[in-house]
Amino acid sequence: MNELYAEASVKRKETMGSYLARFGLIFIAVASVMLSFVASFLMIFAVAIIAVIIFYFPRLNVEYEYVFCDGQLDFDKIMGNSRRKTKLRIDMEQVTIAAPIGSHELDQYTHIQNIKVRDFSSGDSSVKPYVIMMQVGNQMTKILFEPSEKMIACMKQKAPRKVITY
Repeated sequence: MNELYAEASVKRKETMGSYLARFGLIFIAVASVMLSFVASFLMIFAVAIIAVIIFYFPRLNVEYEYVFCDGQLDFDKIMGNSRRKTKLRIDMEQVTIAAPIGSHELDQYTHIQNIKVRDFSSGDSSVKPYVIMMQVGNQMTKILFEPSEKMIACMKQKAPRKVITY
């Protein structure tokens, strides 16, 4: 049995937006609890805000997992270390090219207008992600992700002319 299998995962870097969302929700919760001492009907608002915090906070911890199995690449989003959702599933036959970002092989795709970008990378500027370019109908899609060396080797074995390595 000659199966190609590799998986990798990256934790999404905290953004300023997620920090602001956390701070804003905590500030609103504290303010609503303080105001509920003045007017008791505001206690319902305070309880609702606390329920939103309990529901929303775990969703701010995002991790991406990539699974490559026999020419199929799945991109899963894991929120709060518990909820998993498959965001994208592609077949290597659909891929036009896969190369490290900044590669000269990707230069021919810089002039294309209205490229749909799907970012499954960690967002860390010190890490150099891979780019997959693929055509879906009339729409060109650019996928950013951070595969492991084993995953790159498996992808290269499945589609040697489409995967560029350095």
